[in-house]
Amino acid sequence: KGFAGTRVKTECNQDRFEFPDLISRKVVFEANEQFVTANAGSILLAHMDRNQKIMETFSECFVDHRRGELVEHSLESLLRQRVYGIAMGYEDLNDHDRLRADPLLAACCGRNDVEGRNRSVEDEGKPLAGKSPLNRLELSAQDLDTKYKKIRPKVDCLESFFIEFFVDNLPKRTKEVVLDLDTTDDLIHGMQEGSFYHAYYDNYCYCPLYVFCGGMPVVSKLRTGESEHIQDTVEIMGRVVKALRKRLGRKLKILLRADSGFSRVELIRFCREEEVGFLFGFGGNKILKRLTRETMSQAQSMFEYNKSDKEKLYKELKYKPQTSGWKEEPKYRVVAKCEVNEQGSNTRFVMTNLPVSRIEARGLYEDIYCARGDMENRIKEQKLDLKSDRTSTHWMASNQLRLWFSTLAYLLVHRFRSLIFQGTKWAKATCARIRLDFFKVAATVKTSCRRVVVSINAGYPYKEVWDLALGRLLQLKT
Repeated sequence: KGFAGTRVKTECNQDRFEFPDLISRKVVFEANEQFVTANAGSILLAHMDRNQKIMETFSECFVDHRRGELVEHSLESLLRQRVYGIAMGYEDLNDHDRLRADPLLAACCGRNDVEGRNRSVEDEGKPLAGKSPLNRLELSAQDLDTKYKKIRPKVDCLESFFIEFFVDNLPKRTKEVVLDLDTTDDLIHGMQEGSFYHAYYDNYCYCPLYVFCGGMPVVSKLRTGESEHIQDTVEIMGRVVKALRKRLGRKLKILLRADSGFSRVELIRFCREEEVGFLFGFGGNKILKRLTRETMSQAQSMFEYNKSDKEKLYKELKYKPQTSGWKEEPKYRVVAKCEVNEQGSNTRFVMTNLPVSRIEARGLYEDIYCARGDMENRIKEQKLDLKSDRTSTHWMASNQLRLWFSTLAYLLVHRFRSLIFQGTKWAKATCARIRLDFFKVAATVKTSCRRVVVSINAGYPYKEVWDLALGRLLQLKT
């Protein structure tokens, strides 16, 4: 009649298991007290971070109002634990209730008591923070409760952090900077602050704005999905352009590159007034299709005559929309790509202020505009590899802080990838591949009063590359 009140003897806690049927010899599985971490590569990331002072600088964007004599986990340690955790694949706060016992991660986060021996009885053996302190850190962005949430983010400082880090790490002889802008969907589940329906994505979502220069993140701004926020985009790009010219001078050439969602008169007017180049996709209309009808007919004839897979021709135009907002704007250069293939005909347009003398139509579209698509891979890394869409708190300010943490984790991995793996096949590897091959490495961790010894397996398949990474890490200049 059930198991209520019945004590059942089990053998789930035994430390030794035998698997006699695998091979001719017995395979014995044993559990012992020696600690084994699955995140040995965190030591590489932590060393690179210390060298570049990324987390140290990021922590300056927070104000800690806690009483110093009562603090167990420093602000920098909490931030490192959260961001390193995301980089290692632990994006959920619940994960840290298990991670907090890892002595290697504790050392990476700057904890001297890596075994947690000096903590209170209930936390003994757990040197790191659990999910609750980290949760309070994220919720403090909303400024709801001064009793328990005493670490305050400085929003203006955080918004400028990625811009300043990007600008400061550009070579001083940089002649031109290409900035890619794009938005993506961040689905909302429940009645979260800022929840609006977006017709294009056919769902309730946030629409964060990302700006990248190559692989370097410049902006990650969480925004609601009910509008294009074009004025906000203009303001953000104004800050980026100002920071670039402050360090590299007015002669620096700047090009903004984006899809047709950004071909708005407000942003184009900003580019004209600030003498910034732009190359935006542009939505077709009846006028543009009429102007390219003859070119499309020629492409159709070539396709039928040559019996090829596809044919495409380019046409140069001067155009501006006839709406009131464009009244004061000049006509801009529009390049039309007229393509015919087995699926049918397709006309695409881009608008730019780059002169024909600088680059002809085909090169403008294929070599410069199409290269914009690589930015979508960076967004893919943010969403799939570093879970930037884990924006499930009720408050939008807290979700913005989570987005910054995810972007910071991406910045750490990207910086590690570009500095350490230059000239190897991993220089173009995704964050997930870097994590799998170099961060998620099993190792034993032995501690004494003087040392923490980390030992990886001799059979680790990327040992030679690991040695290369160690050598390059030690040679890094601050």
